[in-house]
Amino acid sequence: MTEENRTYITHLKVTDVPWHRLTTAYGRGTEFPTHLAVLERMEDMETVKKSLDQLTANLEHQGTLWHATPFGMVFLSRILEKALAESGRNPAAHFLAGELLDFFACILQCFRDGDEMEHAEPLPLFSDLLREEYLWSEEYDEEEDEMRYEEDEVFPDDLFYSFYYYSWQAVKAYQDVLEQVPAEFAEPAAAVLELL
Repeated sequence: MTEENRTYITHLKVTDVPWHRLTTAYGRGTEFPTHLAVLERMEDMETVKKSLDQLTANLEHQGTLWHATPFGMVFLSRILEKALAESGRNPAAHFLAGELLDFFACILQCFRDGDEMEHAEPLPLFSDLLREEYLWSEEYDEEEDEMRYEEDEVFPDDLFYSFYYYSWQAVKAYQDVLEQVPAEFAEPAAAVLELL
């Protein structure tokens, strides 16, 4: 991982990402900041479960990753770090830590599977994912989005592979967190580390 990409990953703020212009499995990532904030707070099990379900369903679907996925993984990696630290005293954090480790293994398996196939080179920089030509329209129009999906090349090859590559890099940047988990999470963390 280049130092430039590591710095970008570790300094990125939720407000730096134009979520409403990034594709997900079921539309766009407009609601991601709200769901990420719920997970960050880890206040009660019900809201944590709902927001986690929304995020995971939209970040990965049947082995496919989306434009919002690498950015989601940056913030989920930070949330995992916090959840692990609070898991001994907060049931919502404990639940979240276990669920996120399983989800990370799923995302990394998607990367592994994609990496084994013939693919384009990733974009040189994580930040390249936010170049204007890759972003969808400012205003959400479901019909317009559906028309765009009808095109032969919805995502250029290098952009599409970058959804996978930078999702892996987002987790890789927080590898040290996975190497220092509480003992009860050692097994799922080891599974994630093996895929890194």
